[in-house]
Amino acid sequence: RQAAEPANAFYQQGEMADEAARVCIDLGDLDAAARLYKQGHDLALKEPNIPAGRRDLWEYRYQHALARLAARRGDQAEARRQVAAARATLAQMQKDDAKLYQQQVGFFPYLEGYVAFYAGDYPTALADFQKDERHDPFIACMLGMTYEKLNQPAAARAAFEQAAKTRAHNPPAAFAIPFARKKLARH
Repeated sequence: RQAAEPANAFYQQGEMADEAARVCIDLGDLDAAARLYKQGHDLALKEPNIPAGRRDLWEYRYQHALARLAARRGDQAEARRQVAAARATLAQMQKDDAKLYQQQVGFFPYLEGYVAFYAGDYPTALADFQKDERHDPFIACMLGMTYEKLNQPAAARAAFEQAAKTRAHNPPAAFAIPFARKKLARH
């Protein structure tokens, strides 16, 4: 589709690479996730005459991914650096494309919570995850894991139950449903 619809083709290629990367990071294959996130970022930026807001989107998504990867690898300094970069890019997006900003701003609490969780700062992770209003099944799993770390088994169970009953058909749900069911079988 690159010849017929270059803007859409590059965007879709970036989306597909990012979705595959999401599966890899959730499964713990951080090297494959890093390669795919980079590929998605680079492909998307090939869009001809890419608007400033769309460029911001891909920078934000890549910084978001790099922060999560650094957090999973235990590199908290790099994770915090990427969170700060993502915050700055999000602010620029607000100026460049307010509508796109509104679509993306909801993903920021998840990022902060994710980084806090992997840093072992469970009270902060909990507060950040609770700010996420998207009702994402993956966030419900992260909440459940956070409640486990905070020794709150009833709250953990409730979060895993929420994740297990999702009807979504996307990579977060593909991870969340079996993960939550496995957790519930143990509670």
